[in-house]
Amino acid sequence: MDAPKSTRSRSFELMRWIVWAQRKAGEDWIRARELSFEQAFVLGYLIENPGAIQRDIAQMTHTTASSVSGLLQGLERGGLVERRTERGDERSKRVYATPVGIELIAGLDTAMAAADETILAPLDQDERDTLHALLAKITARLPQPTRS
Repeated sequence: MDAPKSTRSRSFELMRWIVWAQRKAGEDWIRARELSFEQAFVLGYLIENPGAIQRDIAQMTHTTASSVSGLLQGLERGGLVERRTERGDERSKRVYATPVGIELIAGLDTAMAAADETILAPLDQDERDTLHALLAKITARLPQPTRS
């Protein structure tokens, strides 16, 4: 017979469920635009960092340059990004989201905010503030995630 789960393990299970619900909402929104999660992530990064080089994208995504190259080729074929050689730096190509790419993922932040609101809907404002304070207290001692 299995031992009963501790409150701690049940709490982490509930947190994973919340993260899963949020990620699923994002993936559903992205999939409706016929993109992969990775493609949408890179498009978002390029909107925030126009003219990034492939090495920067590889570091940010924690993948290899060849993986990024394949991902960018697919986005280029779809007209969502373009690579440009900058004058004076002929060896290095800079990557930009095209207007089509920018338009395609416009609204992702709004969609994610709506998903967050759905997740938090059972809580009143005081409960939301308490949840935020507790999560801030927990994460204050954790290493901070990096994008590079």
